[in-house]
Amino acid sequence: MSKSTDLSYNKPWILQRADPYVYRHTDGMYYFTASLPEYNGIALRRSETIDGLREAEETMVWRKHDKGIMSVHIWAPELHYLDGKWYIYFAGGDIDDVWEIRPYVLECADEDPITGTWVEKGMMQASDGDPYSFVDFSLDATVFEHRGEHYYVWAEKVSVGQKISNLYIAKMESPYKLKTAQVLLTSPTYDWERVGFWVDEGPSVIKHGGKIYLTFSASETGIDYCMGMLTADEDADLLDPYAWKKSRYPVLRSDPKRGVYGPGHNCFVKSEDGKDLMIYHARTEAEIVGNPLYNPNRHAMIMEIKWDENGAPIFSYES
Repeated sequence: MSKSTDLSYNKPWILQRADPYVYRHTDGMYYFTASLPEYNGIALRRSETIDGLREAEETMVWRKHDKGIMSVHIWAPELHYLDGKWYIYFAGGDIDDVWEIRPYVLECADEDPITGTWVEKGMMQASDGDPYSFVDFSLDATVFEHRGEHYYVWAEKVSVGQKISNLYIAKMESPYKLKTAQVLLTSPTYDWERVGFWVDEGPSVIKHGGKIYLTFSASETGIDYCMGMLTADEDADLLDPYAWKKSRYPVLRSDPKRGVYGPGHNCFVKSEDGKDLMIYHARTEAEIVGNPLYNPNRHAMIMEIKWDENGAPIFSYES
């Protein structure tokens, strides 16, 4: 069996797959999904190893609608296993209003998510009495578990004034409904979050040494796209925005010497031999042809995560 020591780090691993997400199931199998270049549906791959995902067969498990909601801009799917069922969280727009991006949920009750039947559960539901969540451009949802409860973190543009993309968090009542009202985690306050657009998006969580680290991506999707990070203590109230501290500078950004541009929208997973890996996308060219959003050359890459003397993650192209 191929081990993570065979992996080629910080180089194109799976071509033209942006917003990559890798999930390791309880049986040890790895699953991969990502935004497809055509933004036209959701595909899954499966392998016994991380590297095996590179050449694994890709199966389209759901296709966009021809009209109405979920008919354009199918973005950033994530595969999760909650309460004995499979769920895919993704964002999509309406072909009559392509920027009416909202978060949606698919459910599969079968054992095999690739051959099983996926049922549309509709848009993610806000908690009772919450009039603010998902009323404007909302995307990039992730789910994580902490001390027996599930949390939902997503990016949403404020519905009034300048369209700033913030990150919000809430507890989940079910896999497709929130239990609590949204709590603002972070807004693009630093210069590196405001290049082109004021954006915080693409959240992902990793735990280590009594801390919860939440990475996110910032700025427009070209070479200025970069990764920031929030940190909270594992004993903190995660719905208290003051429990989270944002790092002053990006934890990862473009490196022209290595030919890695616009790194971001990552996830974390354990390798077969126990290493902490980050799966992220980046480009290999500094000059982007056409609109960066529709240029397909964002490739999935792998970085090994190591830890400093304080237990914080080190994001380094040296790995």
